[in-house]
Amino acid sequence: MIGLVLAAGAGRRLRPYTDTLPKALVPVDGETTILDIALRNLAAVGLTDIAVVVGYAAETVEKRRPDLESRYGVTLNLVHNDKAEEWNNAYSLWLARDQFAGGALLVNGDTVHPVSVEQTLLDNRGPGVLLAVDNVKKLADEEMKTTFDADGQLTRITKLMDPAEAFGEYIGATLIEASAAAGLAEALEATWKRDPNLYYEDGYQEYAQRGGQVRAATIGDIPWVEVDNHADLARAREIACHY
Repeated sequence: MIGLVLAAGAGRRLRPYTDTLPKALVPVDGETTILDIALRNLAAVGLTDIAVVVGYAAETVEKRRPDLESRYGVTLNLVHNDKAEEWNNAYSLWLARDQFAGGALLVNGDTVHPVSVEQTLLDNRGPGVLLAVDNVKKLADEEMKTTFDADGQLTRITKLMDPAEAFGEYIGATLIEASAAAGLAEALEATWKRDPNLYYEDGYQEYAQRGGQVRAATIGDIPWVEVDNHADLARAREIACHY
């Protein structure tokens, strides 16, 4: 199993920070970036072979790679997405299909969370795909909301859901078992070919509809944030220093 970070996005709502940097390289604790936290967390749970999907301003990640590898004791394999500024992240994750073929713990390159999330996913391993879900937070329109049936199987994952109907929010961390990898790659390919503007979570929906097992692991009441805008960045800077 490897670590996998999706860090191809431009993060336009975080300008001017992202005028020359991908969102994952925006600092949240002194010089510590979102990518630093992701790599530190993955290394802390023993995942030191890490693939990073890059796209917008990819050269800045490439430039920092030796330092990041040395600092966290990891080996980074950069997967280049040449359509990162045109298409959504279903395509980004599909590009990493060879990397996650043996299983992966995936984290979004814009999510700031403590290492307990990675540990929760590893502690709840089972067949298929396992999603880290926050079922404590009060939800609104922007969150990636989820529902599951009585057997724990994913029934729906989308932002386009009444918050009152949701079980919780998918926080951007997933454990993909090797046995699920090929089926998930096929579902992701069908998803981006249907519409390149779809999210990789739409690929999870496709995989579940094809019979693939997609379950939830709840993360508890912990401080975390998806960094989409300047208010999120301020929140990230409040909490990251405590990890």
